[in-house]
Amino acid sequence: MSRRVLEVQDEKHRIQIVFDRKQSAAICSLPAWQEETPVGLKKCFDQLDQLVGLTQVKAFVKEIYAWLEIGKRRQAAGLSSEQQVLHMVFTGNPGTGKTTVARIMSSLFREMGMLSKGHLVEVERADLVGEYIGHTAQKTREHVNKALGGILFIDEAYSLARGGEKDFGKEAIDTLVKAMEDHKNDFILILAGYSWEMSNFLSSNPGLPSRFPVQLEFADFSIQQLLEIAECMTNERQYRLSVAAKEKLRSHVQREMERLDRPFGNARYIRNSIEQAVRQHAVRLLQMPYANRNDLMTLRSNDFQLDEVEKKTPIHSWYN
Repeated sequence: MSRRVLEVQDEKHRIQIVFDRKQSAAICSLPAWQEETPVGLKKCFDQLDQLVGLTQVKAFVKEIYAWLEIGKRRQAAGLSSEQQVLHMVFTGNPGTGKTTVARIMSSLFREMGMLSKGHLVEVERADLVGEYIGHTAQKTREHVNKALGGILFIDEAYSLARGGEKDFGKEAIDTLVKAMEDHKNDFILILAGYSWEMSNFLSSNPGLPSRFPVQLEFADFSIQQLLEIAECMTNERQYRLSVAAKEKLRSHVQREMERLDRPFGNARYIRNSIEQAVRQHAVRLLQMPYANRNDLMTLRSNDFQLDEVEKKTPIHSWYN
């Protein structure tokens, strides 16, 4: 869950949303315009509100909702109504919320009437690229067909262009571009990956940037935001962190964030740390024949074997 701040820049044909870790993020109540929205849409906004921060994401959704509503009124009045394509690029490090936001957006757009089904199909290079000529196009079309009525989310999309002109990844890109034309209003394509890798990927094909009018950059979380995420995760599981555990987690995460030899996993790293601590907590309590309710709920500092988290715990697809 992400308590992040966004800056919105409007260009002629682009909506640019930047998640900024340096600004403070207050939890905002839902704007008054949502009071008259359908129950399903309110439920989606509730999901957004449960995330830490994302104030400007809600503003972005309001903008799209207002645009759709006014478009309907213009049509009813006999005026032209422009059909805007919402294919997107999500950029940022692992664990910064890309998959989570995409999943919520799929439901939001269904409730807004932009998508007929509102499901999310998550794929990566291996799901799209085949082993021989023609196989890639077939696999890519199959996933596009699965995503019709919803969102096709391609993680590490830049890997499709890594092999050069003779690589089958180029065939996947060409097939996706054609699908965006053939099924212009039937699905939304979201490409996700590291910021600089995605920038290089988009520049590799002159026709790509103009096809993605919405570009969202997800910055890394601050240490305070990560600790708030840790609190949310433990509360959801009906656990709590001792004071010593919080301090140990804070110190360790700060060191991990300052490492230069690998990207930090952000909220994904926090989740792995919590899950590892829960397992160690269970092992510890098995040796306590009379553990009380407080013992059963409290994660203590010795439950966090943080130097071993990355070695023992697999990476989970949460807050990608």
